Amino acid sequence: MSLHRFGGKLELPIALDQAWDFFSDPYNLGEITPPEMGFRVVNEVPHETYAGQIIVHKVSPLFSVPVTWVTEITHYQEKRMFVDEQRFGPYRFWHHQHHFAETDGGVLMTDIVHYDVGFGPIGDLMNEILVRNKIAQIFSYRTSVLQDRFGTIPNA
Repeated sequence: MSLHRFGGKLELPIALDQAWDFFSDPYNLGEITPPEMGFRVVNEVPHETYAGQIIVHKVSPLFSVPVTWVTEITHYQEKRMFVDEQRFGPYRFWHHQHHFAETDGGVLMTDIVHYDVGFGPIGDLMNEILVRNKIAQIFSYRTSVLQDRFGTIPNA
């Protein structure tokens, strides 16, 4: 197994409560995912995250091939952090930490993703050629959408 890491930080000029309300609603993930991925929640879940929550998504991560992605919220500290882990889906392993911290200008969001594509050395090659770039594109799109929606912090 080759464990890969992807991380990012984004500071937005909004209150922690507003950031938490937006990011802890599973249905908002579709809004910040590139449209060509066809992301949608397919099971009924409340509009708030909680530990133990199972969320079933449909998504087309590569080559427009739809897959079912089942995640579980395994850790939850209100207005501080939550973790989603894949139970079934396109990765052999997926662990995504979402951290939130108040700043002088708003809120700092930090994402830490650990993942394994699977398939040993072939998966590592796929990661270098395709998967890592795709994840970076998804987070870049997300940043753009969030800045359009909530604004930017000068000099951030």
